[in-house]
Amino acid sequence: MPERNVFLVGMPAVGKSTIGRLLSKMLQCQFYDSDREIELRAGADTPWIFDMEGEAGFREREQQVIEELSQLQGIVLATGGGAVLRAANRTALSSRGVVVLLDSSDQRIAQRTRKDSRRPLFAEGDPVQTIRRLRTERLPLYREIADFEFITDKKAPRVVAREILQDVQL
Repeated sequence: MPERNVFLVGMPAVGKSTIGRLLSKMLQCQFYDSDREIELRAGADTPWIFDMEGEAGFREREQQVIEELSQLQGIVLATGGGAVLRAANRTALSSRGVVVLLDSSDQRIAQRTRKDSRRPLFAEGDPVQTIRRLRTERLPLYREIADFEFITDKKAPRVVAREILQDVQL
């Protein structure tokens, strides 16, 4: 079990959940996915929450989950792509663990989200334009709290998880 928490942040579809699961197995610790936790607690999926409560309602739920989970010890947590939008989330993550930024090219993200109906922010319009807009808004916030940054393009998730394990002192 790691001494410190590992929090994965980054754009949607960069591999946070997949890599987080693998990393937690390597570290023999508990893995959490904040989006999945929100869905479990709400008894509904993310698109439904966005439809019924809007993005603001989803972000409120997300803040509660991150506040709770970030207080646990020795976990790996994959956060949702927009978790950094709230200052409270950035503070909780940066003060309670090692923050690892995962990133990928806009084209790769567009390719991964092309047929994914579970990502409400990509449901309308040109996905690449949406990705660019989100990146412009979020990348400075990711980097504000990131202790490490890894590029996931053209790498197997297991390789990235091993790189994190090797480079981050856990």
